[in-house]
Amino acid sequence: MIILLLVLQAGAMLALAAGAHVWWHCAWPASLALGFAVVLLVRAGISANNFLMSRRAGSVTPAAHALDPARALGLFLHEFLSSMLTSSWYMLHPIGLRLQPQARGLPVLLIHGYACNSGYWLPMSKSLTRARISHYGIDLEPPGAAIDDFVPQVHAAVERLCAETGSAQVVVVGHSMGGLVARAYLRRHGHDRVARVLTLGTPHYGTALAHFGPGCNAVQMRRGSEWLNLLDASEADLQRTLFISIYSVHDNIVAPQDSSALPGARNLVFGAIGHVALGRHPEIMRAALQEIEAAARR
Repeated sequence: MIILLLVLQAGAMLALAAGAHVWWHCAWPASLALGFAVVLLVRAGISANNFLMSRRAGSVTPAAHALDPARALGLFLHEFLSSMLTSSWYMLHPIGLRLQPQARGLPVLLIHGYACNSGYWLPMSKSLTRARISHYGIDLEPPGAAIDDFVPQVHAAVERLCAETGSAQVVVVGHSMGGLVARAYLRRHGHDRVARVLTLGTPHYGTALAHFGPGCNAVQMRRGSEWLNLLDASEADLQRTLFISIYSVHDNIVAPQDSSALPGARNLVFGAIGHVALGRHPEIMRAALQEIEAAARR
């Protein structure tokens, strides 16, 4: 699917370039530049629309995180760049299992979010490798399945990671929907194998933008969905204490943004960071690595 989308974008760029060359008699370099610029503008328009929709359905932004025009522009540009890198490069490089020689701490299971694969975690994987932490990025399939259908894949990944590293427990890091998959795993299998769960931009109480996404899992992530209500009711207080929810008050996909605040968990709140950017932003990666290392010292 990723390759197909990239091919479609490349095809659109070439078609626009050919049109400019034939109809406007532009030189090929200029025609190709025009086609590339139009594709970029379309992608930028999609990002801008996400910000607009998330603002309409958003929660009140705390005064401490208010943005001036320069920071707002920086937020948009960083999120747009993150989206382009993720969809056009990172996701072409799935993570898989990465065992580290002379590994430190607990191994980490990385669970991607909606419409992504483990390549989303490429920057985080590099950070974990530098810290000599073994990790495993899994690919949830099929993409539109119900969230509970991903649980057997997570269970198998947890058991494999423990077996390969000799560790009794893992740290789970989930982005967006991946955090809900982690909660579904704990509901079915308990917390014996899990030392800590970090969720990045997870819509714990749903997001208005899920109404525009295809797939059973998108339906489950809608605000007030029956699945989310049942998941919330099934969790014990002890299980919630394993969670650290990291999120941005300027998330452009999770709206309202305080849907990521999970009662009973430790919530770390950031600003001026978009949804896709959570997986590669230096502040978020630094905070996540600190929590991963702290989990080994419990």
